Amino acid sequence: MALIVMKFGGSSVGDAERMKRVAARVAERQREGHQCVVVVSAMGDTTDDLIDLTKQICTITPPAREMDMLLSTGEQVSIALLSMAIQSLGQPAVSFTGWQAGMYTEAVHGKARITDIQPERVHQALDAGNVVIVAGFQGMSEAGEITTLGRGGSDTTAVALAAAIKADVCEIFTDVDGVYSTDPRIVKCARKLNEISYDEMLELANLGAAVLHPRAVEYAKNYNVRLVVRSSFNHNEGTNVKEEAMMEQGIVVRGIAYDKNVARISILGIEEKPGQLAKVFTALAKEQIDVDIIVQSGVQSGGADFSFTVSMSDLEKALQTIDSIRGSVGFREVTSETNLVKVSIVGAGMVSTPGVAAKMFETISDLGITILMVSTSEIKTSCVIESGRVNEVVQALHTAYGLDTDQTVFVGGPSERR
Repeated sequence: MALIVMKFGGSSVGDAERMKRVAARVAERQREGHQCVVVVSAMGDTTDDLIDLTKQICTITPPAREMDMLLSTGEQVSIALLSMAIQSLGQPAVSFTGWQAGMYTEAVHGKARITDIQPERVHQALDAGNVVIVAGFQGMSEAGEITTLGRGGSDTTAVALAAAIKADVCEIFTDVDGVYSTDPRIVKCARKLNEISYDEMLELANLGAAVLHPRAVEYAKNYNVRLVVRSSFNHNEGTNVKEEAMMEQGIVVRGIAYDKNVARISILGIEEKPGQLAKVFTALAKEQIDVDIIVQSGVQSGGADFSFTVSMSDLEKALQTIDSIRGSVGFREVTSETNLVKVSIVGAGMVSTPGVAAKMFETISDLGITILMVSTSEIKTSCVIESGRVNEVVQALHTAYGLDTDQTVFVGGPSERR
């Protein structure tokens, strides 16, 4: 008998028929003798619909606290309906909101981080023979305020809960069969990976692969939670996310990701004296703005030019923040660009293989595309380019690194530890 956490996203519970299909799958696991904790998202487009509703009601930016009160209701609908569906199949079940399940977070609305989990009620319900259904995406601050975890919050809920109750496995059910070498909508011959390391998956998730949220992978790595990504629409084997993954012959790059949510900000003519950049990036950090690639592009007439990337959603806030410190940081002007995409290659084998980045640069260059920015680490290389030909670039890189399904054969062998 295993203790299993099963997470189902919004598309998996998008309507009544899909909800009943999930209920049948969970009940089947329970009848096999396993203990099941199920984490669910809001149904289908419920969250987007609620956000649209606020736009019809509010003429100002909605208060963050009230947005959390509103958006947390989507998951509450899902957990109640799924509990009813499972009980109608003859299996006992009970639903809990995030706070009823003991999920405590920072006192931050909209993108809170989990600070503690006290799962006593979850254990009690399991011991009583119930399927336990928990609302993802939400928690409660120490002051008793309802909070939400932001994008990918249900993934994070599931993995964090799996760690807290010491589950044997956390299964993430989605609308694809597992983790692919790249987006199969772009590259039809993309391969499904049997397994992938935490480090590789974390890089892919951070770089735009949408199958898992980075924070969920980070939890899994930190607490050694075994993750399996699989389809909610069939019983095919999924992808195991684990500490070590098997290598494939001739495969150095494991996957290719892209992120269209990229904007570049350039600060031109910054005065060359100590502490200027620290002032810029400290101000951005205080506003919770994540900065990605940073490049010094030149020094002219006593001033330095710097460029960096932020997410599109943070662009306006970042520009306002920089403008607010103009008086303490001398610079000539600020520019921004939005028609950009970041394309990245990821693989644990890159650390010990020369020429991997060079092949990426050559492949992109052969397409006649200019690379605007570059960022590297031991297991990834990212290039920022103009967005118009991203599909062509991803397809070319996928072929160049031998990832097409008819190019290589799985042979096994342990990967190196990072």
